[in-house]
Amino acid sequence: MAPVKRNTEGQHEPSQSGEAGCIHLDNPHLEKMKEDILYHFDLGTNTHDFPSLFGDVKFVCVGGSPWRMKAFAQYITGELKLGDPNDDIPNICEGTDRYAMYKVGPVLAISHGMGIPSISIMLHELIKLLYHSKCTDVTVIRIGTSGGIGIDPGSVVITSQSVNPCFKPEFEQIVLGKTVLRSTELDSGLAQELAHCSQELNEFNTVIGRTMCTLDFYEGQARLDGAICSYTEEEKMQYLKSAYEAGIRNIEMESSVFAAMCNISGLRAAVVCVTLLNRLNGDQIASSHDILKEYQQRPQKLVGYFIKKCLSQV
Repeated sequence: MAPVKRNTEGQHEPSQSGEAGCIHLDNPHLEKMKEDILYHFDLGTNTHDFPSLFGDVKFVCVGGSPWRMKAFAQYITGELKLGDPNDDIPNICEGTDRYAMYKVGPVLAISHGMGIPSISIMLHELIKLLYHSKCTDVTVIRIGTSGGIGIDPGSVVITSQSVNPCFKPEFEQIVLGKTVLRSTELDSGLAQELAHCSQELNEFNTVIGRTMCTLDFYEGQARLDGAICSYTEEEKMQYLKSAYEAGIRNIEMESSVFAAMCNISGLRAAVVCVTLLNRLNGDQIASSHDILKEYQQRPQKLVGYFIKKCLSQV
């Protein structure tokens, strides 16, 4: 078995230049490259003027669905009074079908697909984009959906700490055949700021809690309704109740690598997800389309309020 290395290098550190608030790239090889092609964004340092295009970005909001991120971009357009929210917004990544990216003033909205592999690819290129653009003091927030544990559907969970299915606050990455464990802590001050914003909004239940990040939607999340299931209902319930007792309030599939990569890059980060059901009461999402659509707007409302409040204080 390959040895385990705990990697804490780069967490909450300044950039390579030593300037506070700058992006830290933990890769010395990039300095030797004549061009950096962000293949999955269809962008490159020799073909695009990154500082001109993205240098004013202060907030990056990421979510799984391209449609949802376009809807958020249109929503924030109206909230910041930067145009008509009903107008179409160009997809900066229209040359590729991997991700969608929309820019509204100082806000960048990007889709990341589903699961750890998809979001990790996007994050590698996003972090380099911010670095090449010479962005400073950037806040990155994942907004999405999740399954709740012991809380009502429609509740919004602000992640205090992402944990793996063994309830440990670490992300496991295999590098050159060796297991590297990276911290999944998130910015506690940012979580408190978001929770305070939700209190001011006073429109839906919001809690701060641990989030369990899994590798799949079915067996990894203790569902009984997948094509394969090797455990009993009693074992499932015992596991989910243990998760609740460990402070876990929701389950999704991206937060661990998101937290780990933002930590290493010195980015202030948060995860804000709405719960579509209480997993202690069942496995399948049975709410109507209209109810689910309203639920999915709740993280957008909260984060939009937070961004607008931050910009009003500048």
